[in-house]
Amino acid sequence: MVERVIATPAARTLIERLASEHGPLLFHQSGGCCDGSAPMCFAQGEFIVGGADVHLGEIGGMPFYMTEAQYRYWQHTQLIIDAVPGNGGMFSLERPTGLRFLTRSRLYDDEENAWLEAHPVARVTS
Repeated sequence: MVERVIATPAARTLIERLASEHGPLLFHQSGGCCDGSAPMCFAQGEFIVGGADVHLGEIGGMPFYMTEAQYRYWQHTQLIIDAVPGNGGMFSLERPTGLRFLTRSRLYDDEENAWLEAHPVARVTS
């Protein structure tokens, strides 16, 4: 199995902290604009995912989504979600913590790409 999105230990620690404060979380990879291209963290139910989104997997037991159009550009890379010092996106739950989630990536190798082609992402149905 190849994971499309993973979290570093620092990100998992921040996820646990935020989940203890806010309950179950949801992540959506921002496509740019106001908050750049950053993973945004919301309490589940505070962000609506829809038919234009795909479910990439889970980090820290929390679902992670991005738009299908954006996924087409990122599909050959594994997303590595980290937590680093700084301010998170204006609407993202980590903003007041002094940390922010950051997306890093790496290219899949040929074997991983073959597995991923046989196991497409789950599209959200609204």
